Amino acid sequence: MPKYLSQMTITCLTLFISAHTTFAAQTADELVAAATQAMRSGDQDAALNLAAKALEADPKSVKACTFRAALYDNRREFDKAVADYGKVIELSPKLTIAWQRRGEDHFRLGHFKESVADFDKVIELEPGHAPHHWQRGISLYYAGEFDRGAQQFELHKTVNPEDVENAVWHFLCVARLSGVEKARASLIPIHDDGRVPMMQIFALFGGKGTPQTVMDAVSAGNPPERVLKERLFYAHLYLGLFDEANGKLDSAKEHIRLAAEKAENDYMGDVARVHAAVLKIPAGGK
Repeated sequence: MPKYLSQMTITCLTLFISAHTTFAAQTADELVAAATQAMRSGDQDAALNLAAKALEADPKSVKACTFRAALYDNRREFDKAVADYGKVIELSPKLTIAWQRRGEDHFRLGHFKESVADFDKVIELEPGHAPHHWQRGISLYYAGEFDRGAQQFELHKTVNPEDVENAVWHFLCVARLSGVEKARASLIPIHDDGRVPMMQIFALFGGKGTPQTVMDAVSAGNPPERVLKERLFYAHLYLGLFDEANGKLDSAKEHIRLAAEKAENDYMGDVARVHAAVLKIPAGGK
């Protein structure tokens, strides 16, 4: 074959590959846009199918892979979300949101050490986010890294000083390290958490309240059903954690079971479900 024909062939192939790559990328973007519309319309199955087609069109599309991971999150298929966020990280290792979301999903799956590692990477990439990262503190608690967990909650206090939950998780870390009395002595002071029944929960952990005062606050004012359910969720979650810290495992299991039953599909709801799994409480059972 003449040399110029060989060069022509190479040139044509190069142009074809370049054009095909551009077309694939555009097609992937268009498919993600269509998937987004399907998601907004409430058709998750169509959105998932379109996201899969986007990745077929361009397997290296960070946008398509991130969208599908988020869709799996929304469907609560966390193992699949973890896999997709892993692909996103391979393609774009400095994309903080992928590390964050994978860390959250590792936690939901009970992969506590992996969750901590991902959250540590978030802070490595964005050091300024460290004080805000309360999820990391919770993962550290479940991973058994109580000292680092306590440090995280002390740091979170600097940006969220009136959060009873932060004080309670700090208490739980210190209690695991040094016992309940030292945890109570080092309880982060809170003066005004307006969420009911948070101040009663704070008093309980501080040794100045009772489970009954917590439950009385829950029903005070005859709250509507939605509000009552939320109050009951937090009451049972923290009564369960309190009882567990004080060695009352049977009572702790019952409270955690009730919390998991009332949990919404948000992060603290997932904490209750994770804790129920840790305590080996069957779903809907005792």
